[in-house]
This record gives sequence, structure tokens and C-alpha cells, in this order.
Amino acid sequence: MPYRRSGRSGLDLPALSLGLWHNFGDTTPLDTQRDVLRRAFDLGITHFDLANNYGPLAGSAEENFGRHMAADLRPYRDELIISSKAGYDMWPGPYGNGGSRKYLLASLDQSLSRMGLDYVDIFYSHRPDPSVPIEETMGALHTAVTSGRALYVGISNYTPAQTRAAQQVLADLGTPLVIHQPSYSMFNRHVELPDAGNPDDADATGLSLLDTVGDLGIGMIVFSPLAQGMLTDRYLSGEVPAGSRAAVGHFLKPETTLSATYLERARGLDAIAQGRGQSLAQLALTWLLRDDRVTSALIGASSVAQLENNVQAAHAAPLTSDEIAAIEAFAIDGTNR
Repeated sequence: MPYRRSGRSGLDLPALSLGLWHNFGDTTPLDTQRDVLRRAFDLGITHFDLANNYGPLAGSAEENFGRHMAADLRPYRDELIISSKAGYDMWPGPYGNGGSRKYLLASLDQSLSRMGLDYVDIFYSHRPDPSVPIEETMGALHTAVTSGRALYVGISNYTPAQTRAAQQVLADLGTPLVIHQPSYSMFNRHVELPDAGNPDDADATGLSLLDTVGDLGIGMIVFSPLAQGMLTDRYLSGEVPAGSRAAVGHFLKPETTLSATYLERARGLDAIAQGRGQSLAQLALTWLLRDDRVTSALIGASSVAQLENNVQAAHAAPLTSDEIAAIEAFAIDGTNR
């Protein structure tokens, strides 16, 4: 597994990391989870990404990971990067959501308890909270490090201007902002777009998020690199398979997934992938990793076979300039919306 440095920090991450978003809750058999985690580690995926609300139910992914950690992975703790986040709704009442110091640090303590860990390697603010001063949110991340509950800190879903503000606050506190986690795929390319910013913000630069993390020396780890399965061969036939995300309807709707526009673009990309001897999913991951500002891509896996297929993307030949140009005709932002 190739490893990449996260910005200008000393942290190396595998080019492909394993996200435990929806395949490690109570609806997935523990044996399946165990097989995927073990195989991922054997393939060189040493980074497992979680959040307090991952499940379903919220918290169950961390609880289940804690079980696997105790049974299988404990001897390898110093070979693992384990991350968690807080920011979205987690428990009832005024202190179970948002960006306050109270919520972030209480949630981190709960996450550590669920996973049976003394510390996480990366703790994220999962989203910006405009109702809370950014100094308070970043101050909580700083405390997570100085108290020994986290080694590094990151942010997720922040705009370029918010990223720059967060980085400055953390730098003043003496805790570097090491990584940013946005969504990014061939069909969701917002990280490449210039930031409109706030007209009243004198520090707004108009840079894209990719340019911002590059300028500040922050790593980037991207989630939803396969656009919730739309950049796989699952829907290329024009039908929705039983059990797929579009069939369940949690995040994808059949009317969107099976649109004529989507099918034309996905099939065009699949033809390019086949010409390279890749699957569509492998091409989508290889395309993301073409930019060295992308430290890692978070893949989900519901089976060992799916995991093994996706990991091959880390070993693929680099895209040629002609292939990148051909991909541009089909990799259109907004296709999955």
C-alpha cells in the first residue's frame, strides 16, 4: 500500500483508508465486519475512520469497532491510525450537537469509551457551527491534544474561508491543523471550485478548497469517493439491484440514480475504465489520487471481495493526459444531485 504525507505534518496515511460509516453498525453481521477489518489491515490499510454517530444506530459503529479492537487489533495499536469526529446530532438536549466545547469533549470521551481506547489518532470537528465562535470549537480540539485524548486534529465539511480561519486559530494555540475531510468524487467536484467566501470577510482569498489545503500545508482525505455507489458498475444496467443504497432509498433515489444523464456519464467513464483494464470504481479512485494534495480516499466495503477490488486502484498505472482529458467529458459536478 502506498503511503502519503498529510500536508506538511509528519503523519503518513495509506492512499486508501477504510471508512466505517454504514457497514459497521448493528445491521451488519459482526463476522462480516471482522473479515473486512482483518483483510484491510493485511492489505496495508492502517487507517480506520469513524465518527460518534456512525451506525446505524448512532454509536454502534464505534461500539462494534471496539469489539474488534479488543479481539483482534489490540496488539497492533501502534500500527493503526484511528479517527473519530463530533459535530452532528448525537444525543437529546442542548449539549448533544454542534461545535461547543461542552459537546465536542464530552463526545470524544464517549467515543473513547465505546472503542475501548485511551486516545484517538485524529479527532475532527465534523462540521462548522456558525452559532459557536470558531475560537471555542478549535480550542476544544486543542484541548483534545493537550489532554492526551488525540494526537492530531482535523476538520470536515468546512469551506475554504472557514478552513483558513480554523487553521489560524489552531496555529495561534500551537496545535497544527493536520487534515481536512470533504466529500469529493468525479460527480461531486466542489473542492475544485473557487470559494465565493463572505463579502465581509477581508481574509477571503477566493481559492478552492484544494488550493487552500495546498497553500496551508494541510492534508485532505476525501469521503464518498464513489458517489454513494454511483461510480461503480452497480447501476450501469439501468436497473436498481435489491439491497443497494438506491433501493433502500437512504441516500440515493432511483429517479436520480437512473436518469439518462447519469447513465450516459457513468457508462462513458466505464468505457474508459475498461480500456485501462479497471473497474469503474477503480478508475474513480485512481482519478482522485492523481492529485498529490489528496492524501487518502476513504472507501467503504460491505464485503472482502469489494474491498479487494477497490484496493487495486492504489496500484494502478497513473492516468495519462489523454485519459484525464477523456474523463473530463463525463466527470461532471452535480451528476449525483
